[in-house]
Amino acid sequence: MSIGLSITGTTQLLGVIGHPVEHSLSPVMHNAAIAELGVNYAYLPLPVSPENLASAIAGFEAIGLQGFNVTIPHKQAIMPLLSEVSELAKAIGAVNTVYRTAEGWGGTNTDVVGFLAPLLEHPTRLPQQWKNSTAVILGNGGAARAVVAGCHQLGCAHIQVVGRSFEKLQAFQRSWENAPLSANLSVYTWENLSFLLSRADLLVNTTPIGMYPQGDASPLTATEIAQLSSQAIAYDLIYRPRPTLLLQQAQAQGCSTLDGLEMLVQQGAAALQIWLQQPVPVDSMRRSLLENLKVA
Repeated sequence: MSIGLSITGTTQLLGVIGHPVEHSLSPVMHNAAIAELGVNYAYLPLPVSPENLASAIAGFEAIGLQGFNVTIPHKQAIMPLLSEVSELAKAIGAVNTVYRTAEGWGGTNTDVVGFLAPLLEHPTRLPQQWKNSTAVILGNGGAARAVVAGCHQLGCAHIQVVGRSFEKLQAFQRSWENAPLSANLSVYTWENLSFLLSRADLLVNTTPIGMYPQGDASPLTATEIAQLSSQAIAYDLIYRPRPTLLLQQAQAQGCSTLDGLEMLVQQGAAALQIWLQQPVPVDSMRRSLLENLKVA
């Protein structure tokens, strides 16, 4: 799809950093919005390995990059490198959007807004019906932190995070000790998963298992997914392939499913508004992604 961008010597640059970052569709939707708005910007994929993160941030300052998104594995590691971090990002412990300030780089998190958007409009759940619900979250990385915060905002009474490493899970739980949601949060190793799934109202996959190009993988076995109630909502933050194997498994169980496409759109729109300081065409961003995924 032609996005109609005109690159000149005065074009302002935006981007997304990650490792890997080749799979990201953020450039597709951001450049579609930029073209529709007619502003002199361009959005680029910027591969940055963990060992080069600090030097990359300094380089971005030197070339006048106007802002960038942050994806795996940098959402937590980037925080000490920023001059300013929003209270929301501090509470979550992860940054996904970086912008310029007079003092240097500032960071915030738009993942919570993106994560909540499709849940708040879900046809089978009114907002008040999330009260007293149980959320089971697979993974305990940067994306999981935004999901935990989102589930708390949603009103979930029980937020259960599942991971492979007991030590990492303990550190994850300790990091929330001073947060209002700490009383609702508990952590479990994978061996407890079948029991947890049987009581889940919402299942969220924040791991990269099943992401393109390993689309034939799922974080759950057939035995584990069989424990999930047909009344539950299964939400995979992965948006490529569509649907993921996990969501195919959940659909076979009779569950309602959500993938990460709308989260991607909404968090991206919130970030672009921060950079451009004006409303952005959300519908165009969504449409560009859908068109890209059809031909991928």
